[in-house]
Amino acid sequence: MVGQPGLFDTDERLRALSAAGDPLERLAATVDFELFRPELEAALARADRSRGGRPPYDAVLMFRVLILQALYTLSDEQTEYQLRDRLSFMRFAGLGLHEAVPDAKTIWLYREQLTRAGALIRAFERFDAALRERGYLAMGGQIVDATVIEARRPRLSKEEKAAVREGKVPQGWSRARTRQIDREGRWTVKRGRKRKPPPEGAPRRAAAEIAVPVFGYKNHLGIDHVHGFVRRFVVTHAARHDGSQLGAVLDPANTASDVWADTAYRSRSNLSLLRRRGLKAQFQRAKPRGRSMPPHIARGNRTRAQVRSRVEHVFAAEKGCMGLVVRTVGLVRATAKITLANLVYNMRRLAWIQGRAMPA
Repeated sequence: MVGQPGLFDTDERLRALSAAGDPLERLAATVDFELFRPELEAALARADRSRGGRPPYDAVLMFRVLILQALYTLSDEQTEYQLRDRLSFMRFAGLGLHEAVPDAKTIWLYREQLTRAGALIRAFERFDAALRERGYLAMGGQIVDATVIEARRPRLSKEEKAAVREGKVPQGWSRARTRQIDREGRWTVKRGRKRKPPPEGAPRRAAAEIAVPVFGYKNHLGIDHVHGFVRRFVVTHAARHDGSQLGAVLDPANTASDVWADTAYRSRSNLSLLRRRGLKAQFQRAKPRGRSMPPHIARGNRTRAQVRSRVEHVFAAEKGCMGLVVRTVGLVRATAKITLANLVYNMRRLAWIQGRAMPA
């Protein structure tokens, strides 16, 4: 009878989602999540259940839930709600309509255990090893850059700011306030130029510089030139200079010697570091102060920028499509958040590459 629920309504709805091109189904078919099980189970403090009690959720199932969080920038509460509400989320996580959904507290505790054990970093490294095993070797040189990931801005007095910069807890803070205020993030200034076309006949003027204060952390990373996967990364507070982390983001397994970066990485120490490692610097050159840019330097900058711009795809995907922000407190949890974002980017990149290679 029309309007009555049928036995196969859920299956029909899932088939309709598949026919429409469910991206989560494609991601699940691309990534073998079982390869993360050893790192995940080793990091979880599970009871022996000798006294009974409800069995814990599967480690890989909960890891899939964290992947959903990173993909769609969901809080723990929203993740619980969306798992109950969306069939595509349930299918990706491996949950049936009759099965219990992990609540927000369970999701938080699972992520916290992985964070404290450093399992997310090992999961990123395991997936990178899997990429190499599947033939996606780091080739063609590497591109390094950094971007600021915004965090919740603390509202502090001058005295409190001075104490935080010295690594101290401001006087009079309660234990609750100490836990709620991020004392490891830092302020920095993002600079840019706003270009306006001059009216006809008017002389050209220098573009005004725009400075925007930002609080948070910085994602320093290096990608390979050929495939575009994130191969190495490090997370610092936002005020750390980009060039100071060059050695940490260089991938020694890359098969080529070229290293592309912007002018922030051009320093004597970095150039000496590349020479010691047998690498070739492809760094942008800054405009001479008070003089116009020489034509040959401008041509070289344009050529290098065409390659270097590929790293901006990573930042656009993480901060645009995935809406990456840091809602947690402290560097350790911010590192876990950004690690998941880098890992999810590599998963999506692999799904896109394989989908592009499939015959029509």
